[in-house]
Amino acid sequence: MGKSRLRGLLAALATMGLLLASPAAYAGRSEPARHPAHTGTPVTVMSRNIYLGADINRPVLAALAAQAAGGTPQDILVALGNATHVTRAIVDETGFPVRATLLAKEIARKKPALVGLQEVALWRSGPLELTNVGVPNATTVDYDYLQLLLDALAARGQHYVPVNVGWRADVEAPSFTGSPFNGTIGADARDVRMTMRDVILKRKNQGVKVTDSGDAIYSHNLAVDVAGVQMSFDRGYQWVDVRAGHQRFRFLNTHLEAFSSDLALAQAAELLANTPTDRTAVLVCDCNSDPLNDSVKPTDTVPHSAPYDLVTGAGGFTDEWLRWAPAEEGWTSGLSETVDDPTADGFDHRIDMVFARTAKGGGLPVDRGAVTGTSVADRDPATGLWPSDHGGVVLRLRLGSHRHH
Repeated sequence: MGKSRLRGLLAALATMGLLLASPAAYAGRSEPARHPAHTGTPVTVMSRNIYLGADINRPVLAALAAQAAGGTPQDILVALGNATHVTRAIVDETGFPVRATLLAKEIARKKPALVGLQEVALWRSGPLELTNVGVPNATTVDYDYLQLLLDALAARGQHYVPVNVGWRADVEAPSFTGSPFNGTIGADARDVRMTMRDVILKRKNQGVKVTDSGDAIYSHNLAVDVAGVQMSFDRGYQWVDVRAGHQRFRFLNTHLEAFSSDLALAQAAELLANTPTDRTAVLVCDCNSDPLNDSVKPTDTVPHSAPYDLVTGAGGFTDEWLRWAPAEEGWTSGLSETVDDPTADGFDHRIDMVFARTAKGGGLPVDRGAVTGTSVADRDPATGLWPSDHGGVVLRLRLGSHRHH
């Protein structure tokens, strides 16, 4: 996104009042008390970013750099194609078929009734189309992360069904080495297509029934112009209405914008405006908002913590992890692009969350919790790959409990 377009967008958001929410104090920075709940219907939920497999920003940034340097349309296309080739090669290296087995092991161990998945990539490829750049039309499936994960779960005797699949960004770019304009292009030239999805999984035979569902694309999303071709990186939110025993609640899943906290804040505001307050709501997300990070990105007007502060402030949601453990026991992000880090030192902040809000106000009791996939023992011993560049968050909540915290 050009600076002028981004400034214009930020100004528009400010005009709409979406950037003016007063940040709430970050409740829970101190050690919380753990009080197991003995009443209420238990339901275990999980938030899990499974990692799309590479840094999707690389091709866009390379093309924008060539554009900013005054490159010709051919120069920009070569920069885009070469960077896409590197990115797609890293997707192979971060081997989701291997990582799917690790993720399935996590889920099988914790057996959450509901899982909110983010970055459920669908990688496809097709013939190189230099005269049709940016049109997402490749059809050959290289990796379907959803199907691979479902298969890995089934192999462990864990049967989960996708009860809501939200289709998000759908972008395609040429991928090649060398240049098609001087005869040096490599033999493996092709188009590469990445389609993003958010998914809600439900465990079969768990006593949890979905009664309704919905999905929406946010009105505020990142769009980038590369040599006249617009690439839209849509994000959204999804929900299912659930009955567990005699209790009913809404379960929501979202993945807020990483590039801009201003956009993430606008998206959080949109989600909150469309979430009913007459029933209990449980929200899981990769929020891309660290409550302990008050820094402001160069193109932003609000701090990194602003979306979190809105959700837990005016939004009325409770950060459920902090009812179980202190923040420093809940680090979930973030490892390197190649997810083969030798240590767990990269997990140094928390952006993956489970929130809850009851119709009467306040959150839900928690009597069990864990962060998954952040121990060296969770890596694949043969490849050194971690399950994801994020950890998962699993909490057992108590619905309809007479106990309040």
